[in-house]
Amino acid sequence: MIHDTLPDWPKQALRGHPLNGVRYTSPAFFEQEWERMWTKVWLLLGRESELPEPGDWQREDVGPESILMVRQGDGTIRAFYNVCQHRGNRLVTEAKGKANRFVCKYHSWAFGADGRLDFAPDADDFPINPCTHVTLAPLRCESFAGFVWVNMDPHCVPLREFLGPIADDWERYEIEHWRRYVALTTTLPCNWKVVLDNFNESYHVPTLHKGTGTAAERARMHSGVNTDRHETRFDMSNEGHNRMIMQGGYAGIAMNSDGTIGEPLRTILTEWDLDPDSFANKGLETRAALQAAKRKIGPARGYHHYTRLADEQFTDACHYTVFPNFAVSLWSDGFHFLRARPHATDPQQCVFDNWWYASQPPGLNTPIRTTVGIVGPDHVAQHEVFELGEKSMGRTIDQDIEIFPLQQAGFRSRGYRGAILAGQESRVSRYHEVIDDYIEGRRPASPTTKRG
Repeated sequence: MIHDTLPDWPKQALRGHPLNGVRYTSPAFFEQEWERMWTKVWLLLGRESELPEPGDWQREDVGPESILMVRQGDGTIRAFYNVCQHRGNRLVTEAKGKANRFVCKYHSWAFGADGRLDFAPDADDFPINPCTHVTLAPLRCESFAGFVWVNMDPHCVPLREFLGPIADDWERYEIEHWRRYVALTTTLPCNWKVVLDNFNESYHVPTLHKGTGTAAERARMHSGVNTDRHETRFDMSNEGHNRMIMQGGYAGIAMNSDGTIGEPLRTILTEWDLDPDSFANKGLETRAALQAAKRKIGPARGYHHYTRLADEQFTDACHYTVFPNFAVSLWSDGFHFLRARPHATDPQQCVFDNWWYASQPPGLNTPIRTTVGIVGPDHVAQHEVFELGEKSMGRTIDQDIEIFPLQQAGFRSRGYRGAILAGQESRVSRYHEVIDDYIEGRRPASPTTKRG
């Protein structure tokens, strides 16, 4: 059933505890986060489509841990810690590959794709043949939206329960069929929470991502998204995730001085059989017109998920922060993947991924608009890992990244007295409350956690 508007999420009562610099700089706090929070939550890691055949594997590192995801003979995916059970050597150092067995380069212990040890040199020299009982250490592993998720806690709740209302929103899109067109990774000189704090509020947008033109135009991002807090939906879930919906599809700064529609909106309207000239001096009407056109024309063009989208999902920036470390701007045909992983040892660094997935029906040759420019529909993204500053992450993300090191430096100052947050930054406060809940042994959706 199509809803004109996405359902609201429950209201949350915030405690408003202080957010001081220690949370971003202290090795002791970093250790608490790791042991009590990171090892208890579901983490989005690999992509199912990149593991098509039995024996295909991917490796992803999160903090001090290295995790191996392997396609099994029965078609399922299992996850294991990337560590040999003999003497602790890392089994693989590459990012991905295909193997019938994982052979340790230290003593040639060999583990099958199912994690079982099937060869150890001189097995008869052990008190008990290790091949009879040794396996790789498994993690809980589930799939959703085409991604592989893992949890280090063997007693964790199911992934669907952890995701809560996010699962309902995302299932409308068929993201599992979308393809990656951009994959950029770098290391940032800041704590991972600096990144997530930034994506948990839009207060910075008119300043950091300001446009040009009239006062009304400057209140919008260069993409034409309305950043007015009075017209933005801010939601916080019981499970600790957040949602922000900023209205989009307006002319915004795409309006020329004579009132006609400029780029990029002019091309977008034309692509959906709308005459841009008919909206001269009527830029605010483009949003509803685009929604109606996409709903009418989209399914026949192969965008079958359009039959399930709510109106705002056709045009608006539906931005989610998935606890603890994943943010995504989700459009009708684009999935802006933003992930910050903690550094293995340093609380003042993190690994940052900026990827883009898109829906492209077979046979449709329209260009793919990504955060780093337009690419062709057949473009194959190579995963690029580089030093910060070696290449652009895209205009908007580059603007964010310029601030992160300065903010991290400020957190180290004895003159910083803690965050002073506006109402529109309440999702930042909520995020840190959930971190503290985990550290203190409480789960955010448990009956012992009092939320409004």
